[in-house]
Amino acid sequence: QVQLVESGGGLVQAGGSLRLSCVAVGMTFSMYNMGWYRQAPGKQRELVAVISSGGTTNYADSVKGRFTISRDNAKNTVYLQMSSLKPEDTAVYYCNARFGLPTFWGQGTQVTVSS
Repeated sequence: QVQLVESGGGLVQAGGSLRLSCVAVGMTFSMYNMGWYRQAPGKQRELVAVISSGGTTNYADSVKGRFTISRDNAKNTVYLQMSSLKPEDTAVYYCNARFGLPTFWGQGTQVTVSS
């Protein structure tokens, strides 16, 4: 069974940094497109960043220049390095894996940015 486990969330002040990690189990990790999504209170889940199996990245306009997505296939892990955090970044962050039509989700990790 595919399992995605996020970690690294927490409480930080505006302007601070966090690095989220997502470890994938039960899949051929290198074949999957990986992504980070987030859901803030009262809002729908939105795409934050994606990295394809070939290494191509894409970001939401709101995080460009501040967040970096990367992957380490040897560790079956995708990362989201977040810097210059803003209160509006506060959300539950979810790891996503996709290879063709099936998609898989982690349980989420809370990121709270105080002003």
